[in-house]
Amino acid sequence: MKLTILGSGTNLHPTRAAAGYLLQTDNLMLLDFGPRTLSNLLKTDVNHHHITHILFSHFHADHFSDFITFFFDAVIYAKHQGGVRPDLTIIGPRETKKLMRAIMTSFPSFSPPPFGVTFKEVGDRRFTIGDTTVTPRTMTHVPDLHAVGYRIDYRGQAVAYSGDTQYCDNVVRLCADADVGVLDCSWPANKPGPAHLHARDCGRVASEAGLGRLVLSHFYPIAERYDVKGQAGEIFKGPIVMARDRLAVKF
Repeated sequence: MKLTILGSGTNLHPTRAAAGYLLQTDNLMLLDFGPRTLSNLLKTDVNHHHITHILFSHFHADHFSDFITFFFDAVIYAKHQGGVRPDLTIIGPRETKKLMRAIMTSFPSFSPPPFGVTFKEVGDRRFTIGDTTVTPRTMTHVPDLHAVGYRIDYRGQAVAYSGDTQYCDNVVRLCADADVGVLDCSWPANKPGPAHLHARDCGRVASEAGLGRLVLSHFYPIAERYDVKGQAGEIFKGPIVMARDRLAVKF
């Protein structure tokens, strides 16, 4: 399993792309697809036309908007450039089907696509993609929006991705004994903000879950003005990594 961080910032972060992660198991998949992550995807050695699954944690624009450009390119590639790409499965929380069907019918040239597209809504029930096991869990982010985190298990290794969340029992359960946990570190502990974890929360989750390695990501600019790694390390004594765009995390 290999995880590549395509974006470690937020919506209009001055130096980082927004949320997006490339995961390679026996399938090629993306976890979220925020603005500027597509540009970083194109700089990897992965052919983006081979991506078969996109898993969205929720549909705030900083986790979603580059999907529009990606999908339009896929249609043009397959319809007018002689390209062949595999079918695409789009996975997400409640309202995924409603939103995606609206996009497909509203954006010019999106429908019908020249390849199969399947929409799947998930709750807190695990499923498989080939030999990969995916366990979604509902996160506590903002009211009236269903947000999920994902745990991916493959060949005895596990990575947990919180998406956006506040501290809650489910994020600890999601990360339990995982090799790597990628957590929402939007705020420094001394300047906490709404709807997201702060650095000390991340350390608490990692410690309670028994994470092998903690990756701090999804930084608002204010987070980088303080020692968020040190703040997380006040509680979690294992290895801590500050995410950066295009960082590859190997297992």
